Amino acid sequence: MEATIGKFFESIGSFFSSGDQIPWSDRDVILGCEREVAEASNGDSEEREHESIMRLSWALVHSKQPEDVQRGIAMLQTSLGNSNSPLQQREKLYLLAVGYYRSNEYSRCRRLLDQCLEIAPDWRQALSLKKTVEDKIAKDGVIGIGITATAVGLIAGGIAAALARKN
Repeated sequence: MEATIGKFFESIGSFFSSGDQIPWSDRDVILGCEREVAEASNGDSEEREHESIMRLSWALVHSKQPEDVQRGIAMLQTSLGNSNSPLQQREKLYLLAVGYYRSNEYSRCRRLLDQCLEIAPDWRQALSLKKTVEDKIAKDGVIGIGITATAVGLIAGGIAAALARKN
């Protein structure tokens, strides 16, 4: 009996927690990537500069700070047209999807993941994030329905109480 109750509360806790496995980056990682970009832009190869910009974009969209995430999204959107290969395109689309996921823009995130999966249909990272996004959308829908039902119940109860007092 106790185990059943424990499982019940665990399932409720997991319902309300964010179950994603996406890593976070901190300010030190971002600062290190910014230094690397600055060094690479001072005469290094274009390939090294591109790689350092991709690392910075990764760090930004994985940040806990919303302004960093937005900056990463802007960088990736700007560089999306400059992709030389499907692999680069896929990576940028995925990082954009992570940024939109972190920004709670789940429909945009899902569209970008679909584009990633057109390029690489069996890419596990994109498949995993897509499942997480779809679960989040479904969970948000259930919570929204619950809130709406509660509000309707409260209003109906209030009307019923008012009518009872009137009689």
